Amino acid sequence: MLQPDAEYRSFLAAGRFMLQRTAEGRHVFYPRVAEPGTGAALQWVPADGRGSVYSVTVVRAKPPAVQRNVALIDLVEGVRLMSRVDGMASEDVRIGMPVVAKIVVENDVPLLVFVPQVQ
Repeated sequence: MLQPDAEYRSFLAAGRFMLQRTAEGRHVFYPRVAEPGTGAALQWVPADGRGSVYSVTVVRAKPPAVQRNVALIDLVEGVRLMSRVDGMASEDVRIGMPVVAKIVVENDVPLLVFVPQVQ
């Protein structure tokens, strides 16, 4: 049996963004062995993938390194996670901006990033 973080990464490797959910329907993130506070079992469910930028900062690097943003994303499921917003200049990412999840592979590692949601 995989540990929850390894299981989460294996879902990403298969192209699936999954979250854990309690029996009462509350989602949790970061992946855990049991529900916080109660110790009850959690189940994996597909994530909607939509969210909004809660906070963002730009990491400025000296060339040839690429400038990146680090963003906290509030998902529609009610959890917050750290990622980045791709598909636009880092300095153009704004708080409250609607985004949607996308799985990318960098250096053979699947990563969850977000892109602006087309409305």
